[in-house]
Amino acid sequence: MRKIILMMSVSLDGFFEGPERQIDWHLVDDELHGHFNRKLSTMGAFLHGRVTYELMADVWPTADADPANAGPMAEFAGIWRDMPKFVFSRTLERADWNTTVVREVDPDEMRALKARSGGDMVAGGAGLAASFMRHDLIDEFHLYVHPVLIGKGRPLFPSADARVGLRLVETRTFGNGVLLVRYARR
Repeated sequence: MRKIILMMSVSLDGFFEGPERQIDWHLVDDELHGHFNRKLSTMGAFLHGRVTYELMADVWPTADADPANAGPMAEFAGIWRDMPKFVFSRTLERADWNTTVVREVDPDEMRALKARSGGDMVAGGAGLAASFMRHDLIDEFHLYVHPVLIGKGRPLFPSADARVGLRLVETRTFGNGVLLVRYARR
């Protein structure tokens, strides 16, 4: 059975974006972007919330047409375009680039999607992640901890009523100081 993986960047103080949705503190250099590309190219689908999907759709469909975006950025444009995507939105009428619009997170439908053949699925977006966590759907957490304290913003993890036991699977330090911590459910 394939897994749902939450893959997110986070500040050391636990925020995934600043109070005005800033992510300019992310330290994504060629080494880290290349790592993302290697990981994401093996996935079976991207699972996005509406905001994340719209941010991605504003950049990646044509990013490789810009000569300034050579190397890992151009490579990711192709990965993003070709990857099957599911965008969870009650308001989005349609989506392009190999994307299916899903109105809500239905745990039974998600478990059926996990049971299909194919690569693991990666979830992006804190709102969608919170919904998946409420329904106990996330199998692994791949957190990229950036060496910065931003002080305030949107926390990655909302308050929860249940404790979830995790086991450490991998750590990796990148040259720019970003630390990958990868946890799987016990």
